[in-house]
Amino acid sequence: MDRDGRDDDDFLKSLGFPALRIHEAIRHFDFRQAGRRILVIGPMGSGKTEYSARLWRDSRVAGKKGPAVAALTTRLDTQANLFRKDEGLGDADRRDVFFVRSIMDRERFPDYPPDALAYRGGFEQCGDRIAAVHDSFELEQLLEAHPEVGTWVVDEAAFYDERIAYLMRNESEKRGLIFVCPTLILNFRREIFNATARLLVETATDVYPLTAYCEHQDCIEDSFYTYRYYLSDGIECPALYFDPLIIIGGDREKTDPREPNYCTRCDEHHFLPGKEYTYFTLKPLGEAASGGNPAPLLDELGLIKNDPARSELYRSFKGRYLDREDPKPENMDALRVPCMAERALCYLFAEQNLVSVEQLRSFVATLDLDREYLVKRLSDNRRPTTL
Repeated sequence: MDRDGRDDDDFLKSLGFPALRIHEAIRHFDFRQAGRRILVIGPMGSGKTEYSARLWRDSRVAGKKGPAVAALTTRLDTQANLFRKDEGLGDADRRDVFFVRSIMDRERFPDYPPDALAYRGGFEQCGDRIAAVHDSFELEQLLEAHPEVGTWVVDEAAFYDERIAYLMRNESEKRGLIFVCPTLILNFRREIFNATARLLVETATDVYPLTAYCEHQDCIEDSFYTYRYYLSDGIECPALYFDPLIIIGGDREKTDPREPNYCTRCDEHHFLPGKEYTYFTLKPLGEAASGGNPAPLLDELGLIKNDPARSELYRSFKGRYLDREDPKPENMDALRVPCMAERALCYLFAEQNLVSVEQLRSFVATLDLDREYLVKRLSDNRRPTTL
């Protein structure tokens, strides 16, 4: 609607045009606006890192402009005089872009150069304007080492400690820096990824939500969710709800049923079996173990490993996914994956803190669990432990 209340269709008709739906054009990045914290969110494959690559290309073009543009992209008093040059904070140019990625994510694109900003459709080489860091403290060191940089692209920011959200807020408010965070906000469980993701949402100034097509072969709906699955003998096996939250690995399809694959799925085709079992059975057993009674948990993990058809896990799945008017047999395939007991134990130890290190080691020894698998998954989830 325009100010006179006349809608767009009437306006087009007055010019002799047919009624059309007009969408806002995709614009180049605006380096003039200081102090922003931009979240670029969406499921895996929705183009979050490709957005970063486009921003990088825009910065190469904008960086060739003359002094008049430089004045617009370095000035600190662009938002209600919140920023002042006389505070001695430097003149960071927001056309100068630095790309930061997580050390945890370095295995995603092993075939690209070390300085590559890689995404599914290609890559951009960033030279000395790219680095990998472990945590917010190393990011802070990068900020101090490069006071001239005005725009920081922090890929997968939810992988870092919670402090990063406040570090970026403080630096953007104090110096007018722009932070762009292409990141997952929801995990494969369709829940807020972690405390860091929640704080990123709370402290953001702008959000760009991206979607993708649902990658189920019979669907073309919008997808908002990242779907984790395994391949076992060529069969798609949805991840259990209590699957380890973080699993570090590459971006290629994996046929090893211990290693996950990812795609995007809509509501209908995002299968997530085991959530009820987790809260009705697994977590209460963990709480009993935490209270000094590990025997029931040990019994259930032993059945899951050696005789799954007798486990509470199987009974829960059969009742929920098969014994009903509209069966959902796809969920039963989650029971085909190996290391189910190890996954359950990782969930209780690394996420819920219900199992002690001593109990963990005792369970592993008693049940002869896969030590290599557990050590890797615990390390992925920042709970490195010797077993």
